[in-house]
Amino acid sequence: MIKIAFAGSHLDRADHIRTDPQALEGLMDWRARLLRLDGLDPVISPDGMLEWGTLADADPGSELVFLGLADGRGCFAEVQTKLQGSVAPANPRVWAAMAVLSPEELATYGGARSLVDWHARHRFCARCGNHTHLAKGGWQRSCEGCGGEHFPRVDPVTIMLVEHGGRLLLGRQPRFPPRRFSALAGFVEPGESIEEAVAREVHEEAGVRVGPVSYVASQPWPFPSSLMIGCYAEALDDQLTIDTTELEEADWFTREEVAAAMAGDESGRFLAPPPHAIAHHLMHWWLNR
Repeated sequence: MIKIAFAGSHLDRADHIRTDPQALEGLMDWRARLLRLDGLDPVISPDGMLEWGTLADADPGSELVFLGLADGRGCFAEVQTKLQGSVAPANPRVWAAMAVLSPEELATYGGARSLVDWHARHRFCARCGNHTHLAKGGWQRSCEGCGGEHFPRVDPVTIMLVEHGGRLLLGRQPRFPPRRFSALAGFVEPGESIEEAVAREVHEEAGVRVGPVSYVASQPWPFPSSLMIGCYAEALDDQLTIDTTELEEADWFTREEVAAAMAGDESGRFLAPPPHAIAHHLMHWWLNR
């Protein structure tokens, strides 16, 4: 089975420690590890791994997020007082790190990035506007005014392969590199099931109606905190009506054309998504089903 990037961290999340202040404090010793971050970007060691320091490296005013346990040692990430959160897509430095780090290392980084970013963007209570402080080892923020409790959120996103007559529907957004096509995708809306979101997004973006929807795989995507839910559906027809506010282009591609792109053939009709994207894994699944 192909490993998916940002999934499969080697850390033990140790949920029972988050609610035990005494146990948590006991892990904050000389053996504890602090994940090094440059803002929200990973710091890579010379051997191509995440770089870790000690808690002594943290700024005195920073909050510390408990990531989990590794070999009995506490692993933490730092929320610096001046850090500003970001909802921007992955930047070139992060894409470069994806090409170096293993899926497990990316999972550790991705979880830490999402948590640190969430804390940086939620220093004030959404109910009353008062300051919040870190609680439960960093898996909650509590309001100092109204006592409200706030928890890290994950945004569900459907990403789907749609097939008709042995051909695959793929699209490209304006921000994609030239000639790159990928699976269609979109956020799940309130009051909507995953299956309904798939059907709605495909019809909105490409004008195509689909039949039953099936689940394939998922991927955490920490930019800033999405869960990509990979699905598959068959189209009821192949007539396209493209929403140009969402897609620059969309088309149907044969199995041979998809296989060529996945093999890295740059002379083919399109370029495949990078290996660390779930769309790449979905296409691999489709070719081998």
